[in-house]
Amino acid sequence: MTKLTIVSLSILSIFFSSIINAKIIHSERSLYRNIIVDDQHDLRCLKFNVKSSKTSQSCFLKSDPQKLVFNYTKLLFSSLLMIDEPKKVLIIGLGGGTMSNTIHQLYPDAKIDNVEIDPAVISVARTYFGFFENENVRSIVQDGRIFIKRAALKKQQYDWIILDAFNGDYIPEHLMTKEFYQETKMLLSDDGVLSANTFSVSKLYQHESATYHAVFGDFYNVANRKNSNRIILTKKNALPSEEKIASRVNKLTDKLSAFGIDIESIQRDIQSTTTHRDWSDNTRILTDQYSPANLLNLE
Repeated sequence: MTKLTIVSLSILSIFFSSIINAKIIHSERSLYRNIIVDDQHDLRCLKFNVKSSKTSQSCFLKSDPQKLVFNYTKLLFSSLLMIDEPKKVLIIGLGGGTMSNTIHQLYPDAKIDNVEIDPAVISVARTYFGFFENENVRSIVQDGRIFIKRAALKKQQYDWIILDAFNGDYIPEHLMTKEFYQETKMLLSDDGVLSANTFSVSKLYQHESATYHAVFGDFYNVANRKNSNRIILTKKNALPSEEKIASRVNKLTDKLSAFGIDIESIQRDIQSTTTHRDWSDNTRILTDQYSPANLLNLE
């Protein structure tokens, strides 16, 4: 068993025990949700309480805050295999600010815009999760769809766009339609990459895939058996070759290992829809007129 595996198992052990024995250190009812921050030993988590269930949005180790805890957060850094050093980054959905903080440490000169609809989440991220802001890192209180519409009108461009907004049950349905993806695509720089955190076990899986394909063409899926998340990676223009991805792995391995990210392993979890297309041709595309996201996600 490798040292990284032992560390990962230790983190998971702490995480699952925290579900039962966590001590709530902050709770509030915001305009949008119940927000809970709890501690269990070294682990601190941000949770949204929705329909009697608590879903963790962000967690970090107090003794080692830069080490990423969630598998999906690590998978999001597969985006760096699609692009060389990003200069402008847009994150829709703040959570505890983990992605923003990590990207800032990796690329301190990059401009990072964090868009979060709930001002209470931003406040909690600052107070309890060390969310960092400066002249290069800012937070904007706004609905992600509205921000993207206005940014497109201003002809703003981003090298890396991260879609990571959740309302506690699923992705807000107005942030997963063909029209929304078309608007988002307009913000990508010529070599820019879009990464979306979504799920591999939802009834929406095929609809999401068909909708992304309708706007971007073939894309990469990144997923493994550690949880039910999948990351969708796509670009405005052509996807990089396997040779280009391999060369970026070599450059990033040491740089990302300090954050608990095994980019070599993540590379093996990437599949292209060019060769692994897993939705039918008659799958209905999600649009602003047909977006039954919440209904489809029900068991």
